[in-house]
This record gives sequence, C-alpha cells and structure tokens, in this order.
Amino acid sequence: MPATLSERERRFVETRRVAHLATADARAVPHVVPVCFGLEGDTLYITIDQKPKRQDRPLKRLANIAANPRASVVFDRYDEDWRRLAWVMLHGRAEILNEGREHDRSQALLQARYAQLAAMDIANLPVIALRIDRAASWGDLSAE
Repeated sequence: MPATLSERERRFVETRRVAHLATADARAVPHVVPVCFGLEGDTLYITIDQKPKRQDRPLKRLANIAANPRASVVFDRYDEDWRRLAWVMLHGRAEILNEGREHDRSQALLQARYAQLAAMDIANLPVIALRIDRAASWGDLSAE
C-alpha cells in the first residue's frame, strides 16, 4: 500500500511546531484547537498535556472524538511573500489511547519533540491517535 503522505508533505509536517486539530460532535458542530504533535508512520499523535483546563466537563476534543471519530489536522505556513504560502491537511479516524505500548511510545515521542512536554508528567494522560487515511496539500512545501 502506498504511503498516505508524499515525502514533501511529510517533511513539511515534520518541520511544523504547531498544528490545528478539527473535530466535530455528533451533530457535526466543528471545534478547532492548536496542538503539539508527533508523526510516526501513518499515525499522528497528540497528547493531552498538563496546562490548566476546566475540571467540570471533559475536554471538547475528546468528547467529540468519542461521539464522532472523524477528524482533520492542518499544518500551515504563512508568509508575507505569498509565493511561500503552504499547507498540508490530514484526514482520518481518531482514537483515544489511555494506556498500553502505543500510548507509552507516543508519549515518549512527544516528550522528545517538545521540551515543554518533557518537563510534564503526562504518562497517565490520554493521547489522540489520528489514523491518517488521506492527505491533501497546496503551495510551497519546501523547507524554510
């Protein structure tokens, strides 16, 4: 089976530091949040971190995934020189990992990628695993 992302798309994604995760609830009401991520094969991992969050209800992104597992993530570059504009969008099915080998491996991947996460105790926090089934891109995907 061919790779979901082209090598150019994969390189572009791997050079981004932030992405935007789009989920929707059971009524298809969208919700978009900026996220840190790690890419391994055809799965994108997003952890829930220790930044302050509301305690009176579950995170909207997790509730949405439980109700509707289809999700998308966009990685973009804006530049005043519009010839440099670019984006990659990944679509797939999201799963919430709470434990296990894949959960632990993805947490280690994310902590290696972000010093801020390395300083946090995230071992028992959920990870979103986006199983990528389609990628789309546009613009100048070259390195910075």
